[in-house]
Amino acid sequence: MYYSNGNYEAFARPKKPTNAVEKSAYIVGAGLAGLAAAAFLVRDGQIPGNQIHIFDELALPGGSMDGIFNPQRGYIIRGGREMEPHFETLWDLFRSIPTLTNPDVSVLDEFYWLNKADPSNSHARIIENRGKQLANDGQLTLSRRAIEEIVQLVMTPENQLDNVKINEVFDHEFFKSNFWLYWSTMFAFEPWASAMEMRRYLLRFVHHVGALQNMTALKFTKYNQYESLIKPLIKYLQDHGVDFQYNTIVDNIIVEQHDAQKQAVKMELTVAGKKQELALTNADLVFVTNGSITESTTYGNNHQPAPQAHSIGASWKLWEKLAAQDPAFGQPAKFYQQIPEANWVISATCTFNDDRIIPYIQKITGKDPHSGSIVTSGPVTIRDSNWLLGISISRQPHFQQQKSNELIVWLYGLFSDQPGNYVPKKIADCNGQEICEEFLYHIGVPTDQIAEIAQAANSIPIHMPYITSYFMPRQAGDRPLVVPNGSQNLAFIGNFAETQRDTVFTTEYSVRTAMEAVYQLLNIDRGVPEVFDSAFDLRTILNALYYLNDQKALSELPLSQIEKVGLKACLKKIHGTYLEEILQAAKLL
Repeated sequence: MYYSNGNYEAFARPKKPTNAVEKSAYIVGAGLAGLAAAAFLVRDGQIPGNQIHIFDELALPGGSMDGIFNPQRGYIIRGGREMEPHFETLWDLFRSIPTLTNPDVSVLDEFYWLNKADPSNSHARIIENRGKQLANDGQLTLSRRAIEEIVQLVMTPENQLDNVKINEVFDHEFFKSNFWLYWSTMFAFEPWASAMEMRRYLLRFVHHVGALQNMTALKFTKYNQYESLIKPLIKYLQDHGVDFQYNTIVDNIIVEQHDAQKQAVKMELTVAGKKQELALTNADLVFVTNGSITESTTYGNNHQPAPQAHSIGASWKLWEKLAAQDPAFGQPAKFYQQIPEANWVISATCTFNDDRIIPYIQKITGKDPHSGSIVTSGPVTIRDSNWLLGISISRQPHFQQQKSNELIVWLYGLFSDQPGNYVPKKIADCNGQEICEEFLYHIGVPTDQIAEIAQAANSIPIHMPYITSYFMPRQAGDRPLVVPNGSQNLAFIGNFAETQRDTVFTTEYSVRTAMEAVYQLLNIDRGVPEVFDSAFDLRTILNALYYLNDQKALSELPLSQIEKVGLKACLKKIHGTYLEEILQAAKLL
């Protein structure tokens, strides 16, 4: 496997791999990573679909990609996946997947046209004081010291950040900045999270620094991501004869080792409650989605909180059994055990048919939520919320079967250890009505109307004990390589597998690991699109510098006298040169 960029290989089709027709594939997990692996096996590996088998412990595919209408509970969203133009492997996949409505239009085409017609643009990114926009919303408010800490983290090699936390590389000034508020609430970072992952994010998304405050860089699907992305992908695979087996738990995969070579030889399964074994041959390939952020999810309702007690899920148990066979298969306990209490575990889906809340949402977002346009363009963060409550309202309808008078709001609280401002309870202890009341309070609904509106709404609290596990502090080796050294037929896919430079908690990471796994095990002769190279682009770096300093030119920066003299001499030296043109284009001159 190798990486490529540009459109030469992006539009090329690889030759059929040797012995492709003799291969069979077994994929553990029907989330985006597993489905993407199956699609690459079909499209680029040219393996017959009926020789590809996908196992999932649930009764339906999709994994963590939301949402769903549950007849007993109502509309459910566990989260939203933010996407951008430079998810290279994601778009490489969906350019080949037809939409459900027109086989001549790809999912990428539909997505592209939609976001051209209705681009993302956040009217207010931060609110406080019951619905008022933060006075300096749009400014990053970073001190010079905080900017220097960002630069220092970026310049630190990844191998020097083993098990380091974000709050161990940044001082209190950084955490008081709007930059951190934008950053942490957009990506769900906590101060205790991995500094290694924070560094990857800074490098990976440096081209978005100037758009943190308005979300113009983001792209969104027409409906929820299950309907807009997963369902077309499922149909594509079914049309090619791929075999789906639900209610199937993979208990263990036996791996034999000889002369530094690793070979998966047997799968132990529980199918509809009955134990089974599957012998594997040299022609069988195995792709494992190890770990899950939505494993053990529980649900509440208007009157009951989501239960907090849960057992260890099947995906974690399988990873533990694999890791016990070989240290190269990672350290799962690092991610799902001892997660700090002050983390995000609760989100809630609120469905309203009471239009009294419309003026308050419209005041904050500048948009009529029933207009069909994207409403919040990502999260709106409530700065003075003890829960650090975030609000996200997608295009309505968010579900195809949603009624025209229904409005669906997704909420999440990043701090689970603090009482609310209106409801004096921790968010994890609240029922749906109480979470809804806290939301209504913060957007400015009069207090004498809050209870009545919340009672009429259908609010579903959702407890996800592992939702922040991607960001646990880690070191090299804690996540297994996509294809561990010496592995002949076993690969790991998803956000707990290790690939260079890319960032977890993204749809791109799921698809990238799937693509790398398929290309390596089948030796497909086509480049995997590399992670977007914005971190190596001088123009992008200078643009980021401009926005990190709240759109100041070099002459406006808080420099010492010696620095000012040095800058003057440098600018005199480059006057009339290409370097001066680059600085002018970045608005630094």
